[in-house]
Amino acid sequence: MTSTNQSTHVRPVRSNDREEWLRLRDCLWPGSPDDHAQDIDGYFSRLQDGVTLVMEGADGELCGFIEVGLRSYAEGCVSSPVPYIEGWYVDEAMRRRKLGSRLLQAAEQWARDRRFGEIGSDAQWDNEASIQAHKAHGYEEVVRAVCLRKTLEP
Repeated sequence: MTSTNQSTHVRPVRSNDREEWLRLRDCLWPGSPDDHAQDIDGYFSRLQDGVTLVMEGADGELCGFIEVGLRSYAEGCVSSPVPYIEGWYVDEAMRRRKLGSRLLQAAEQWARDRRFGEIGSDAQWDNEASIQAHKAHGYEEVVRAVCLRKTLEP
């Protein structure tokens, strides 16, 4: 994990970031390291419509990431495709230093540079910290949803 007294910068993820990106993804979405590894390997093996940006410390270690995909539809958005923040995470020890803000601003700039006029995102309904972080950056809540499923017996 990046030391708190070193400078950081945002850049696109590289293949040699695989293990650190895997660690960060598992912090955000715990319990699926095999799925994360497949997603990461897939990211580097095909052309990307979206982008993954990472926060790198002066020591070269990663302390955060943001993944932006392109979706054909996003709640509350009028354009298609629409850039969509699929994941946004900063190591707990590095929070409250505006690193998440810098990642978000870089993702938004990536979208602007490609002439997109809006960007979508989501948060778990009970993740008030994430909801407030989005709102602090000008995101508006457009819908709250509870997703349900049922396993069907044959």
